[in-house]
Amino acid sequence: MLNRRQTLQGLGGTALALGISPISAATRVSLPFENGERPLVKYPQKRPLIRLTTRPPQLETPFSVFDDGILTPNDAFFVRYHLADIPLEIDPATYRLTIGGKVEKPLSLSLTDLKTQFDPVEIVAVNQCSGNSRGFVAPRVGGGQLGHGAMGNARWKGVRLKDVLDRAGVTAGAREVTFNGLDKPVTPIMPDFVKALGMDHARDGDVMLAYAMNGEDLPFLNGYPLRLIVPGYYGTYWVKHLSEIQVVEQTFDGFWMKSAYRVPDNGCACIEPGTIAPATVPISRFSVRSFITSVAEGAKVKAGSDLLIKGIAFDSGYGITDVLLSADGGQSWTGTQLDEDLGRFSFRGWRTTLRLPAGGHRLMVRAINRVGETQPLKALWNGPGYMYNAIETINLQAV
Repeated sequence: MLNRRQTLQGLGGTALALGISPISAATRVSLPFENGERPLVKYPQKRPLIRLTTRPPQLETPFSVFDDGILTPNDAFFVRYHLADIPLEIDPATYRLTIGGKVEKPLSLSLTDLKTQFDPVEIVAVNQCSGNSRGFVAPRVGGGQLGHGAMGNARWKGVRLKDVLDRAGVTAGAREVTFNGLDKPVTPIMPDFVKALGMDHARDGDVMLAYAMNGEDLPFLNGYPLRLIVPGYYGTYWVKHLSEIQVVEQTFDGFWMKSAYRVPDNGCACIEPGTIAPATVPISRFSVRSFITSVAEGAKVKAGSDLLIKGIAFDSGYGITDVLLSADGGQSWTGTQLDEDLGRFSFRGWRTTLRLPAGGHRLMVRAINRVGETQPLKALWNGPGYMYNAIETINLQAV
């Protein structure tokens, strides 16, 4: 609630000063790749999630959640931090967002200011970690070995970044906007997590500062009390616990832009496995993706009966126009029915009905967006394991 202090300790247990409680020593999941066994853990405001790391917390959404609805519940939404010194207590009464740099009028805004002095906006948008599905990359790469659960779709409410920048008055010569949160490095030599957007992007009207998620305050671990929302762009830009915005007149060269989160500078963001890209650029827009959510790998279904197959698809904001399903390992493809459109940045549900004869079946799904982008049959490779979007395959047995 915005009328009282929110703390991680106060919302749960006290283990590791973060309220972490293991569900049980035996409660573990096995993601379908090498060394994929993970514990389920309970954090404040969260249901049991898949733990990748503890410090900083990295929590993955169990994939079954995505079959429950197009909007990902707040208590199931994945968690990704880069710095281990995360805030454990935030008082909304004293919290301020500062806007400075190349502006005519530096600002210091409270949550009340943001809620009452600017027009509120809402958008349904997917947040996806750059390394989502990295565990499936072959040959294997370094970094967190994630399954498909480092993504989520929510209805975000807040204010347009453009409106806040207009209030401050961007001065001539401004080139980029930088964003910093309340999480901090644990050592002096570790770079602070600061991200940047070009001025045109920052002012496009889609980028927003969100204080609510699915009709409630942001969960603490998803950025309470304010988070940067960059629809269609990977989660590295979605700065949590947002506290400082700076308008700068040069290309920002901080570590998390100049050195980290970069991909090969070519049309596919890919290179031959084991090679080094001659040039890189900051990661930016999502690749097209689609998933089957209604049946799991290795499931047994009733032969000769109607079987509902459904799932989700999304892209960077052009909009999904078609989702195609193959029941014969990619030899033939048929269209599916698209569900309600909640906006071009949202998950798009899809569904169809199959009647499978007895035996083994290899289901495959691929999406196509409004500009003709689709998914590769085989995953494209880059050193960090970013932007995985290969066609997903589910093997079923009809009996």
